[in-house]
Amino acid sequence: MVSDWLQKTTQQYLPLQCDLCGLPKEKHDNHSIWCVTCLSHFSETSRCQRCGLETLTAVEQCGQCLTAPPPWQRLYCVSDYTFPTSRYIHQLKYAKKFWVARDLAKLLAPKIESPAPLITSVPLHWSRYIQRGFNQSALLCDYLAKELHTPAQDRHTLTQHQIFKRIRSTSFQHGLTKDQRQQNLRNAFTLNKQPTQTHVAILDDVVTTGSTVQHLCDLLLEVGVKRIDIYCICRTPEPLT
Repeated sequence: MVSDWLQKTTQQYLPLQCDLCGLPKEKHDNHSIWCVTCLSHFSETSRCQRCGLETLTAVEQCGQCLTAPPPWQRLYCVSDYTFPTSRYIHQLKYAKKFWVARDLAKLLAPKIESPAPLITSVPLHWSRYIQRGFNQSALLCDYLAKELHTPAQDRHTLTQHQIFKRIRSTSFQHGLTKDQRQQNLRNAFTLNKQPTQTHVAILDDVVTTGSTVQHLCDLLLEVGVKRIDIYCICRTPEPLT
């Protein structure tokens, strides 16, 4: 990928510096754009394995999930939408710094102990794709599939042959309540092709209320998918209103 080439090329001519603190990195510490010290800012917190929300201690299902479980079985994330993760999500989506997707995927990959045989991503409407120039979730998906060593045919075709298709342009979800998000996404997605695997993971950059991935889960369950996992960089609780 272009981002891989850029990083390898610049590392040959520029001193290795941490992207977050700006201090020099050790020569052997070139597996990411961050130094060892700054990597600690992305340290794991206790979460519910089902919904991914923070809990006092790690549990398989929190009380809310026991009462009203989401349609997926596991949710894996790096952190809440807080600094410094939020900074890199913002740079990826709105500053067109697409090369940070590789390192964000590397933060997520070690947390997934049993990867799904097929990983797909939340689609963008064609008009949003033209405006942004790329689908940040699909880009993250490509890098994560590579890190998790999923079958090559899945990894290389994700961006061209998405399982899902966004058939209706919607307004931004940010700032909407859960009910408003559900209404905003009504009839916005359809299946582009039916997956042959019964275990599928959906990747989104940020999951807040889960409205988007829930719509996609419903489409998969309707065609016989038995297990769905959610992979995301940030899992942030819905803000209180």
